[in-house]
Amino acid sequence: MDRGKSGANFRDVNENPCNMCMPMGGILVLKGLEHCMVIIHGSQGCATYMRRHMAEHFNEPVDVASSSLNEKGTIYGGEQNLKKGLDNIIKAYQPKVIGILTTCLAETIGEDIGRISQEYLTERDYGDLTVITVNTPGYGGTHSEGYWLTLKKIVAKLARKTETHNKINVIVPNISPADIREIKRVLQLMQMEYILLPDFSDTMDRPYERPYKKMPEGGTKLADIAAMGGAVATIQLGLTVDDSMSPGKYLEKEFGVPLYNLPLPMGIENTDLFMNVLQELSGNPLPTCLEQERGRLLDCMIDSHKYNGQGRSVIYGEPENVYGVVKTCIENGIHPVVVATGSKNLKLAQLLDECLANAPIECTVLTETDFTTIRLKSRGKANIAIGSSDGKYLTEREGIPLVRYGFPILDRTGGQRLLSICYAGTTMFLDRVTNTLLENKHKNYRDSMYQMFYQGEQEGQELSTESCGEQHVMLMQSN
Repeated sequence: MDRGKSGANFRDVNENPCNMCMPMGGILVLKGLEHCMVIIHGSQGCATYMRRHMAEHFNEPVDVASSSLNEKGTIYGGEQNLKKGLDNIIKAYQPKVIGILTTCLAETIGEDIGRISQEYLTERDYGDLTVITVNTPGYGGTHSEGYWLTLKKIVAKLARKTETHNKINVIVPNISPADIREIKRVLQLMQMEYILLPDFSDTMDRPYERPYKKMPEGGTKLADIAAMGGAVATIQLGLTVDDSMSPGKYLEKEFGVPLYNLPLPMGIENTDLFMNVLQELSGNPLPTCLEQERGRLLDCMIDSHKYNGQGRSVIYGEPENVYGVVKTCIENGIHPVVVATGSKNLKLAQLLDECLANAPIECTVLTETDFTTIRLKSRGKANIAIGSSDGKYLTEREGIPLVRYGFPILDRTGGQRLLSICYAGTTMFLDRVTNTLLENKHKNYRDSMYQMFYQGEQEGQELSTESCGEQHVMLMQSN
């Protein structure tokens, strides 16, 4: 396996990075809390950029406040801007919890948002208001690190030592609202009581209703987060997460809650692992409907294997999602040629070393990378790409068809409704991938046949029926 990194010898720049900045991930987590409002301590443009990405991906109105730091605040400090912003949030939204995230500007001038928020609560006598502060400069990591760091800060702020109860903690990575709903459905089928964090399945994919509500219903309740310290166990779908940012590790260390750190339940092997842990913790057998869904997934794999065996994939995105997709592709004979993430993630690299060790073709693994490097490394090798809309350049410039998965999906609707995990979701994901391979295969076949005939006519060659048949077989095999 070839191990690559962005910035080859001839490049010392980052073009179209394969990630977004830390506050983006923090916002996603905070939007999964009940009646939570977020304020970005920084310039107005940062909040606008993040609102736009999230509103276009989820096709929902997304409110994110800003302290609107300007030149004066940059020089003399932005404390008053932040306090005024908090005043306006409370007046307009009456939230139960407020999340404060920093940007590059606030971090560079050394703003102490912890101290400012505590002073604010004392000055305004808001003793019952919960404020969570997270330092998330854009240069401190990617949106994936921002996601997990914010999760840990929430747990560290709110979780308490309580009497042991019969609920389990379920901590999820950045997956779609449809995926979150699927996890909740499986837990209910297993007759398990749970605390799921974060839960933006309703807050970021709300039903249509009138009158419009500024704060949508849903999200993880603060009282449930406080009770996480007394859970029977924690299932964290974060195999690639560093221990320093792991909320599951924090709960294990501080409160002795046993941790089951699992990969995203995507594909047969990883979903079986998830289901086995649920059976172990609940003491209940796998329900018949889930067994049937597993059987349908196996049937789907059988139906599509003859097409997927010709797949050569580029897979990119957040580490946890990338690992889940890689495992699913390998199970179905779609061998990766490039695997990439914008994060610096040693655990992902180690896991990929294991699952790509016996791969029949060479695969380049890129960390801290950009799409220019991904494009150059995949040129002439891949016939399918899997990842967010940011990879559309692979289609535009290299002709590699893209299966949209993950965050953000900005050039299609329904990204929030894409189901890709557990047995039923993997079946849907595999159908999307297989059909993309089939479409590209037939499209290229027709183009290649046209070029063959045109070239033959130009050279004065006469193509017999037998020679056309031979060429047809060769083209179908090559595609």
